[in-house]
Amino acid sequence: MLFGLLSTHLEIFVVSLLVIVAAAFMLQQRRSPQSTAAWLLALIVLPYVAVPIFVMVGFRKRPGSDNAITFRDIDAVEPVCTLDRVLRSYDLPPAAAGHTFDLQVTPGQARAALHALIDGAEERIDTVFYHVGRDDEGRAFIEALTRRAGEGVEVRLLMDRLGSLITPVRTLRQFRKAGGKIEYFSPFVKRPQRGHLNLRNHRKMLIVDDARVFAGGRNVADVYLSGSDDAWVDLSFTLTGPAVRSFTDVFESDWSGAGGRTRDHDQPPVYTGTCTAQLVASGPDLPHDGFHDALLNAFHRATDRIWISTPYFLPTDGQSEALAIAARRGVDVRLILPRTSNQKTADFARGAYLRELEAAGGRILLFEDRMMHAKMGVIDGAGYVGSTNFDVRSMLLNFEDALVVHDEDSVACLSDWFIARSKACTEGIGEYSTLRRIAEGFFRIGAPML
Repeated sequence: MLFGLLSTHLEIFVVSLLVIVAAAFMLQQRRSPQSTAAWLLALIVLPYVAVPIFVMVGFRKRPGSDNAITFRDIDAVEPVCTLDRVLRSYDLPPAAAGHTFDLQVTPGQARAALHALIDGAEERIDTVFYHVGRDDEGRAFIEALTRRAGEGVEVRLLMDRLGSLITPVRTLRQFRKAGGKIEYFSPFVKRPQRGHLNLRNHRKMLIVDDARVFAGGRNVADVYLSGSDDAWVDLSFTLTGPAVRSFTDVFESDWSGAGGRTRDHDQPPVYTGTCTAQLVASGPDLPHDGFHDALLNAFHRATDRIWISTPYFLPTDGQSEALAIAARRGVDVRLILPRTSNQKTADFARGAYLRELEAAGGRILLFEDRMMHAKMGVIDGAGYVGSTNFDVRSMLLNFEDALVVHDEDSVACLSDWFIARSKACTEGIGEYSTLRRIAEGFFRIGAPML
């Protein structure tokens, strides 16, 4: 009897201690009030379930600092706008002149640019993609890397383990035989210091000879690169110039974080064009949420326009409120989304946010033609394009990258793309039943619990 009571008391003590420790870790992390309340409730009501889940997916930042990104110096211009100043305040790379920026708006253009970089490599190719498909384009990509590895080019390929769960196994085996190196980011079975299951690498980039880069929102698969009628609308770009050094710094951090051996880079910056740009990395390998905060500040300061294209719209509360306030101030706030995306849950959860923005005067443009996967924005005289979706996961959890451009020609290129896509959209989200609105409210409560 006494032993049973002591055993029960010890069990309650251990569980309570675990809950307190988990709550302490959770409260130290930046979270929305809904997320904090939801986690605390789960830890109290279902500790046996919530504590293990929190250990697996509840952390926002990677433990330890040994894999934090170290950015090398770049010859910066004077701060070109408040957005640039805010990004610099977070020790992110500053805006620099001397870039050549080429935007690819069709799958054919993107495929040609990607393979041209691979074919033109002289010494090395470093590449990271969230998803490499087991389809024609995925195999063609790996085969091109295999050919270059066989010709003596050093090739390193990094893929997210969840995003590239199903890969062209036989083609990858040939890649290894040719001398190519492969690492998987955040495998499901790993040491605790290698990160948590909830922290995924969503970056997409291919760097050639430390001098040229392909990046943006496209992964490597048929829906991103093929010329089929159901290929997704997306954006990617090629870049030369000093910011390529920053892309290389990000790749080395990712490669090291996946267990790969890093190498030194001594390639001097190359100044090639008239574009003024800066790379903005975000994710668990940085101690802050610089991109999220810089956008939030830019929304509050915007005087002319805020145009955003994203496949999924689940903003943080701060961003949602800033966009609504900007619309009420008379700023031209427009948002392009696919009417139906590849994530049905995200389509359902976005409703409450969209109605709130529309009621404030923002324009909701639903792309009708096909899946739209492009992630870009234009805020007054600056623009960005990259891998970052406009949702909580991309803004506060995933490893992401975005290129911010400041020169008139590059911003106009993004603006022209936005206007062209707008012509294929229907404006307004329409009315929904009361039952649907109630259900969307529950989704909104759960969306920040990440």
